[in-house]
Amino acid sequence: MRIRVLALLLFLVPFVASEDRLALMSGVRTTMPHTSSTSQSFADVFDNYVRDDSIVGASYVIVKDGHAIEWHPAGLADRESNQPVDQNTIFRWGSITKTLTAVAVMQLRDRHQLSLDDSITKYVPELVRIHSDYGPVSQVTLRQLLSHSAGFQGPTWPYRDDTKPWQPFEPTEWAQLVAMMPYQELAFKPGSKFSYSNPAFIYLARVIEKVSGLSYQTYVQRNILTPLGMSHSYFNLTPARWAKDRSNNYTITLDANGHESVTANGREFDTGITTPNGGLNAPLGDLVRWVAFLTGASAVHSPQILSRSSLSEMWRPVVAMDTAPDHLEYMGLAFFLDQRTGPAGTTTFIGHTGSQSGFRAFMEFNPTNRKAVIAAFNTSHAPGHSETETDRARRSLNSSVTASARR
Repeated sequence: MRIRVLALLLFLVPFVASEDRLALMSGVRTTMPHTSSTSQSFADVFDNYVRDDSIVGASYVIVKDGHAIEWHPAGLADRESNQPVDQNTIFRWGSITKTLTAVAVMQLRDRHQLSLDDSITKYVPELVRIHSDYGPVSQVTLRQLLSHSAGFQGPTWPYRDDTKPWQPFEPTEWAQLVAMMPYQELAFKPGSKFSYSNPAFIYLARVIEKVSGLSYQTYVQRNILTPLGMSHSYFNLTPARWAKDRSNNYTITLDANGHESVTANGREFDTGITTPNGGLNAPLGDLVRWVAFLTGASAVHSPQILSRSSLSEMWRPVVAMDTAPDHLEYMGLAFFLDQRTGPAGTTTFIGHTGSQSGFRAFMEFNPTNRKAVIAAFNTSHAPGHSETETDRARRSLNSSVTASARR
């Protein structure tokens, strides 16, 4: 799920690494032209990636101290209607939703309504039906769920047949997940290693609901979205008042002769029971507000959402993801921690990626200088698609970023 997004992220992140790589401007601008050669190069890098990867529509925003200092749309939100991507375009953010779910859990912890070391079966007793060769499932903690180290399976519903469009996009009822638990197993001893799990965050949402007495969506709306002013964010299906701004999403496939085709998947699809791990929809402007909170730039709102100490706790390494000397990556509590070493030393970038249907997205920020890059795309490649376009994009991105870093 993360590979194609990370291919771009790998080369865009250096723009948020240090103070001298981006000409900074203060204040919020709703429309901002490119104002420096470095900024122009960033747009070129992005546009080249969009073109070479055959993406229908995309957009990025660069953030500094909670302010959007550059917006850049590219392509179309909907090909059939020739609707361009603009600042109102609503994208699906996929697994970035998990960061909201995790903050909700931390809020309840800070209110002394739960402990991260609580057993998940205290709140979701149905999970005892899952088979384990590594001791009882009751040993799995909320902390392990947040850090993708519990041992649960990766996909929520690996039983769907994509060749049968009549099947639901995702299961719509909790009972469906419960029914399949006796056919699942823990893959390893909980806490011993990293393995990305989507259903883990459905289980965490069940915790939120049981402890708070509210539905997941109501809790997050009241305790996160509304206080932060994320007024155009919503879960799952689009309210009628925002339907015109909703981006379509597309899948690219190759036939036996190597000819490329683009299929529109439709503006709406039902994430059902999986909403807590991938159902967030929003324009980029609302994600700027989310990043402003995470980086501490929205000081007026931050204390009532979550303390800085609790956010820092979420950004401490829990389990290793990649231990290659030149690219150390760890999992915190729902956040990816990406350590990069350059001439100025080692910086840990914090963020998350997302992918659902044809949508792809990422957010990544440098907590030391409060810079961030947020980007969304409405096009993905079908399994088995040639990597030629991506490889060409990687080379182009690498060349452009290297050149801009020298300026």
